Amino acid sequence: MQLFTDNSFFIWLAGLSIPAIYLGCREKSLKWYGMFVTFVFVWLSMGSNLNALFNLGLYTVIEYAVVRIYLELRTKKGRVTWQYRIFLLASLAPLTIYKILGLTGNKYHIFAFLGLSYMTFKSTQMVIEIYDGVIKDFKTSNFIYLLLFFPAITSGPIDRSRRFDEDIDKIIPREEYLELLGEGIYKILKGMVYKMVIAACFYTVMNYFGTGGTWYSIAIYFYIYGVYLFFDFAGYSNMAIGASYIFGVRTPENFNAPFVSKDIKEFWNRWHMTLSFWFRDFLFSRITMALVRTRKIKNKLVIATIAFMINMFVMGVWHGLELNYIVYGLYHGVLLSACEIFQKKSKFYKAHKKDKWFIGVSWFITLHLVMFGFFIFSGRLGILLSNQG
Repeated sequence: MQLFTDNSFFIWLAGLSIPAIYLGCREKSLKWYGMFVTFVFVWLSMGSNLNALFNLGLYTVIEYAVVRIYLELRTKKGRVTWQYRIFLLASLAPLTIYKILGLTGNKYHIFAFLGLSYMTFKSTQMVIEIYDGVIKDFKTSNFIYLLLFFPAITSGPIDRSRRFDEDIDKIIPREEYLELLGEGIYKILKGMVYKMVIAACFYTVMNYFGTGGTWYSIAIYFYIYGVYLFFDFAGYSNMAIGASYIFGVRTPENFNAPFVSKDIKEFWNRWHMTLSFWFRDFLFSRITMALVRTRKIKNKLVIATIAFMINMFVMGVWHGLELNYIVYGLYHGVLLSACEIFQKKSKFYKAHKKDKWFIGVSWFITLHLVMFGFFIFSGRLGILLSNQG
């Protein structure tokens, strides 16, 4: 069974939601029932692949041990940087091993299960915030539930432990739950329309008209791929958020009309927001602070450029070690750096940034830069270039 794709999933979701709705309306805790449903869906989606199920279990045990042991050390020893770095690398190790083995085919399917990349964000965030002193303790049950929470296990949105804990440990008043339930059902229906109707239509058009080598086929693919990607992924995200609401969890939003963005920084504040905000908070800002503390680089724009390039390179590698993903990350690093420099240094920008014509031109340019980025991401540009060679 594929979550949020197969008809059987929606039948199971509808049936398993009934007790959740009953508990929510009775102002009872949804945590333990939600955990039960999560285990049911993990089994239904991976039960036919015992290797994947075993690797998921192994991964969960490893990440729990990393986070728990580091918390104990942090409590007893305080902020010891070398210890923090070891446990940070340990939390990233399964994903790193999987990515590297993927280059050679991963014959034994080590850590090969859907959701590994997204689950890693959650455990790594906890290690970082334990080091920061923000997380003082955590419940084992909450950790397992966060990691495996079925709506977000395969493709996000990426939640954070402290926010998630507040939701699952909270008893929701009946009226508030009914409102949440209504919003959840609406989001599931909206997501189904996005993914199964609109995205499917764009995908059909793209495959039928956009796969040739003519200039117009390339142009069709260039514009449609990004739009298809949005409706497909935003549709999934809406369904995941909607299902979360039914079980009392306000999983954060992932998209906010990204194609209306007037510059590339605004785009990343609207596109795959839980991913971009995670990188902003746990990588970009920390690189920036580290560079400022060294006092070796005094130019703020140089610091921002270095941070943008590293941040987006890592994001590209997170998507995959294939060249198109790495180039995609570096491409957006360059765009973000250029945008920052232009907005901070350009007198022309400062004089016209509020003019309607300038806003319109900025939107047009941003849209095409974004679409070209998706063209790189899809791998189609690499194929065209290799054919030319």
